[in-house]
Amino acid sequence: MKVSEGSAKACPLRSETSRYELLFTLQMKFPKPIPVLEIARKTGATLIGDETLLATGINEIHKVETGDITFVDNRKYFRKSLESAATIIILNEKTDCPLGKALLLCEQPFEVYDALVREYRPFRPLNASISESANIHPSSIVEPGAVIGNGVVIGRNCYIQANAYIGDFTHIGNHVIVQAGAIIGTDAFYFQKNAEGFKKWRSGGRVVLHDHVDIGAGCTVNRGVSGDTVIGEGTKLDCQVHVGHGAVIGKNCLLAGQVGVGGKAILEDGVVLYGQVGVAARVRIGTGAVVSAKSGVSKDLEGGKAYFGIPAEEIRVRQRELAALRKLPNLMKKMDETD
Repeated sequence: MKVSEGSAKACPLRSETSRYELLFTLQMKFPKPIPVLEIARKTGATLIGDETLLATGINEIHKVETGDITFVDNRKYFRKSLESAATIIILNEKTDCPLGKALLLCEQPFEVYDALVREYRPFRPLNASISESANIHPSSIVEPGAVIGNGVVIGRNCYIQANAYIGDFTHIGNHVIVQAGAIIGTDAFYFQKNAEGFKKWRSGGRVVLHDHVDIGAGCTVNRGVSGDTVIGEGTKLDCQVHVGHGAVIGKNCLLAGQVGVGGKAILEDGVVLYGQVGVAARVRIGTGAVVSAKSGVSKDLEGGKAYFGIPAEEIRVRQRELAALRKLPNLMKKMDETD
């Protein structure tokens, strides 16, 4: 079916997005700025530093910017947090407050952080296949059986096939295809280990699909914990590809079937991953890199080169290693004969 004009509003997603915006404009923002004094009162935290500050968003330390709240509960990361762009830091040990920042001192920083995310990204169950708060351009087609969540934005001339799921706050650009059974915007696979087991983090981030993206049947794309999972303009995903929370995939990338991309990994523009390639969390793959089938990427890879193997290495290096291995039995035989 084509979504009727009565159930859709104009919702342009910027079609011209710079590389820097693609990589760094990734965060959960509040509907309006929140005074730090209000947050301290609400959470019971002790406020240290500038009492006049306003919080405009909340994010993990990896992607914070000015105005953001972040948290730290391990002294090992105190310095990184205090020197980050974050304006407000939730922590569990008293320390000197940098100029122009505020600290919120409490026993359980994670609990306070998670509670704030839950407050501003509350659970809202769907009571219809297409949420009333979804913003779908009249030119886009949503087939029967597709589910469109709260706050979803879908741009012009998109095609959402039957039984696809588009989760809350997902932003889809123009001319995007999401094939049958794809699941976009599921919760991040992110848990905090404690004495009782694992506590689930509230996923406050989004998935952002830029213009001319194709998502194959049966793909799964997790939203970020508080930042965004981003798939850049012109990128194509084959069937049964998984993209983890907070991953950023650049423009015009190709990901073949059964590829898995770990959380917060970054694929720069023009990366090609052949079938069943696995990319570890937080790995960065440079522009134009090509990774052959069944390879495992466990470390950063330089752009403009071809890779193969587990762990993935440059193909020319891996081929020499394999050639040497093939010669090994004869070499050992000759050594035995000379003994």
